[in-house]
Amino acid sequence: MTIRIDEEYLVSTLSRLVQINSTNPSLSPDGAGEAEIAAFVAGALRDLGLEVTAWEIAPGRWNVVGRLAGNGRSHGRSLLLNAHLDTVGVAGMAEPFAGAVRDGRLYGRGSQDMKGSLAAMLAAAKALVESGASLAGDVLVTAVADEEHSSIGADDLVAKGFWATAAIVTEPTELAVCLAHRGFIWYDVDTFGRAAHGSRYREGIDANMHMGRFLAELAKLEAALRARPSHPLVDVPSLHAATLHGGTELSVYAAHCRLQMERRTVPGETVASATAELQAIIDRLSAADPTFRATVTPTFSRPPFAVNETADIVQAATQAAETRLGRKPDVIGQLFWTDAAIFAAAGMETMLIGPTGHGLHSAEEWVDLASVVDLAAILADTAVSYLSR
Repeated sequence: MTIRIDEEYLVSTLSRLVQINSTNPSLSPDGAGEAEIAAFVAGALRDLGLEVTAWEIAPGRWNVVGRLAGNGRSHGRSLLLNAHLDTVGVAGMAEPFAGAVRDGRLYGRGSQDMKGSLAAMLAAAKALVESGASLAGDVLVTAVADEEHSSIGADDLVAKGFWATAAIVTEPTELAVCLAHRGFIWYDVDTFGRAAHGSRYREGIDANMHMGRFLAELAKLEAALRARPSHPLVDVPSLHAATLHGGTELSVYAAHCRLQMERRTVPGETVASATAELQAIIDRLSAADPTFRATVTPTFSRPPFAVNETADIVQAATQAAETRLGRKPDVIGQLFWTDAAIFAAAGMETMLIGPTGHGLHSAEEWVDLASVVDLAAILADTAVSYLSR
C-alpha cells in the first residue's frame, strides 16, 4: 500500500499554525496560551473525520485529542502521536508569526519546536484516512499544553485516561531515533544563621558564609558527577547553582540564605538518590560545625527517560525511517527533557523522532520543510507497520 503525504496541505497547515500566537503565559506575561491553536487543531482533526476531544485544563490552556479508530483486531495495540501546542516567548524576533517560506524553510516561533511536528502528525492522519489503510488498532493524535513550562497538558492527558501501548513524541531530532533523555530536579537549599548587628561578632551567625561552605562542597560534587561513567546516549549527570539570595542589610549578619539549584539526572537516577548526595554534604558540614544548619528541599522534578532499542515501536519507526530516508537513522539521546518521560512513566513504549531545523528558543527559528514531509511519511508508515503486527 502506498501512503502519500499531501505536501500542500502540510505546508499550508504548518504556516497557519505558526501564524497563531500560542506563547506560553507561564513564560511570558502577555502569552496567548493555547485556546486559539487548540481550536484550529480540533477543527482540522474533525475535518479529517477523527473523533475529537478538547478540554480546558486551566484558563486558556487546552489539550486536543483526535482518535482514528482501528478495526479492533490489534489485541489491544494502539499508537499515540504527540506534540505540544505552546511556544516560548518571541522577544527579539523579527517575524515571530510570519509562517513564511524561503529556500525550503518555514520561519517563525514554534516552526521547529514543535509546530512542524504537529503539522506532520495532521498530515500523517490525513494520509492514513485517505489511503483506506485498515489499522488493527487506534491512532491517537494528541496536542498538549504547557510542555515548555510544567507539562500540565501531558500530565492531564494521562490522568484523564488517554493511553496507548506505544507513543511517539515528535520533538525535533533531525530525523534521528531518540531513545533516551535526561531528567531534572529543582531544589531549594537553605542555610540558617542568627541576625545581629555587624559589630556583635560574638552573637551573629552568618548564613551567607555557611552557604559558601555548602557551595564549595557542591562544586566538588559537580566535578564528581562529570567524572562518572557516561550513559551511552545522554552522557553524565550535572548540576548548577542557579540563584542565590541572602541577607537583609549591609551591617547585619544574614539570618537566612537560599540557593535555588538544578540537578540534571540520567536514566537510573531518582529524586531520592540525588537528594541523598546533597544531604550528605549538609551532614558533613553540620558534623564539623555545630552552628551549621541547612536544609535541602526538592521543589519540582521530572524523571529521565529511556527505551530499549528492541521495543516494537522503535523497530517499526526505525524501519519506516530507513525506508523513507534510504539509510539507517541515527540513534541518539537528548540532554533536554520532554513529555516522553510522562508517557513512558504511564506504561507506554515511548520514543522520539522529529524534524530538522534551527533556532529553538532563539531570535530566528525555522524548520526544514523536506524533513517535515519525511516525518509525516515516517509516522504514517510506522502506524501501518506497528498496528499490523
